[in-house]
Amino acid sequence: MSNRKELVLAALNGKPVERIPSSFWFHFLDNEAGVDAFENPALIEQVLEGEKKYIETFKPDFAKIMTDGYFHYKHPQVANAKQVSDLKNLQPLADDDRWFTDQIAYAKKLADAYGDETALFYNIFGANSTFRFMQPDPTKGEALLVEWIKQDPETVKQALDVISSDLAKLAKRVILEAGVTGIYFSVQNLLGEGVNEQTYQEILAPGEKAILKAAKEASEYNILHICGYAGHRNSLEWYKDYDVKTINWAAVVEGISLAEGRKIFPNHSVIGGFGNLKTDLLYTGTKEEIQAEARRIVAEAGKTGVLLGADCTVPKDIAWERLEWVREALR
Repeated sequence: MSNRKELVLAALNGKPVERIPSSFWFHFLDNEAGVDAFENPALIEQVLEGEKKYIETFKPDFAKIMTDGYFHYKHPQVANAKQVSDLKNLQPLADDDRWFTDQIAYAKKLADAYGDETALFYNIFGANSTFRFMQPDPTKGEALLVEWIKQDPETVKQALDVISSDLAKLAKRVILEAGVTGIYFSVQNLLGEGVNEQTYQEILAPGEKAILKAAKEASEYNILHICGYAGHRNSLEWYKDYDVKTINWAAVVEGISLAEGRKIFPNHSVIGGFGNLKTDLLYTGTKEEIQAEARRIVAEAGKTGVLLGADCTVPKDIAWERLEWVREALR
């Protein structure tokens, strides 16, 4: 392969590769979800400089473009909603809204600088996570959304569809206008009493599939991240029919290895294998232990359509040499 990007695209396409790629990512801000880069541009400069330093110094095989500070959907009606009826008649944002243009400009700086050599995937959350991040206490946002679905499922579905339409537009524009390789689309099962797969498929899945459809119209190289984090576990089967090339899930949190997950997603390439917490091997293990685990994962999962990574973001203070140990083991 002439560069890392070609290596990664070949792996995503399930083709034989001279070396299995790996990549890991981490946050650059101390409170990535609780700060607003739209109101404080210095924050996104901090994230941008962090991304540039990491890509230039470590040269990851591929990079997830972190959106620290951009987690909030800048829609006043959603932000000010105090009851479910406040979401009625929600309208999409204007095409020239800063929520689009600022993120496109940020992504373009990275794509212009590194996009020829490195596959770049822009982080986008599903509508339910986006809603949670907008709440004064995001930890209670999921329970609030579940309660509102019980009260008025049609209003919630219409609102989430509008939010998803803007997320879909953002996905397509960061690919076409900013020049990133694709999106890294993060979803989670909605958990709560009375919520089941049927609820998810009726209210959340249509918007999520619309986001992936819009992204695929611009690029075939998109990643679905099924986010198992902080005790949040998912039923992976809910996403079997999502039209996306590559799946990343929390193999350690879910207790479903890459090899086992490939049975659920037989027509996809897969990313992951390592736990991402400070108690997990990647953070605590010796070089020999980490490299042995990398080789074990590959021996079990196969050598085509496999890329190594973690369940989710790794701790931002992790020593980069640990990430290099994984790559070294795969040579």
